[in-house]
Formats: sequence, structure tokens, C-alpha cells
Amino acid sequence: MIKVSNTAKDEVLRLISAQEVETEAFIRVGVKGGGCSGLTYVMDFDTEMKDGDKVFEDQGIKIVVDKKSYLYLIGTTLEYSGGLNGQGFTFVNPNANRTCGCGESFSI
Repeated sequence: MIKVSNTAKDEVLRLISAQEVETEAFIRVGVKGGGCSGLTYVMDFDTEMKDGDKVFEDQGIKIVVDKKSYLYLIGTTLEYSGGLNGQGFTFVNPNANRTCGCGESFSI
């Protein structure tokens, strides 16, 4: 399961409104190779399901993850920080045993 914090939910809803995202759009999250720790998180709006996708909904936010990425993201929470020291979405991943300083990459 992928969870969504209250602050992340609020920001997703704001982005949907501001960017005039299609109403059937969902958040696609995943993992790809790269970054200083080996794996990098990816996130974007999408409207097309793919074979093997896993679908979750938390706090009214629909999240879709491909089967391979899901293995790395089980139990992860999508967070959002709007503070001065770093603004943006972050992933709190209990499976990561090392993360980079910016929080955009990790290793298992």
C-alpha cells in the first residue's frame, strides 16, 4: 500500500486545480535506476493504466504503481513539504536503507 499524508493530499488537489488536470487523472509513482544512491523516485499525473499496475487510493487520491516499482515502494508514504528549506514531494520509504541528502534517490 502507498499512503498519502494530509499535506501531500492538499498539494495534489491544488496542482490538479491549478494545472487543469483531467478529472480521471491519477498519480503514477515509480522507481528508476539513477541518482547518487542507485534508485530514483518518479512521479507524474497519468490517465492510462498499464498491464500489471497496482492501484491504491488514500485520502481520495488515486495512486498507480507499476509492478516492478511496487516491490521497492511497499509501505511508502507520499509527503509534501512547503517549507523554506526544501519544497516539494518526498517519499518516506521504510524499505530504503540509504538515501541521498536531497531525498530523491535511495538504495535497498
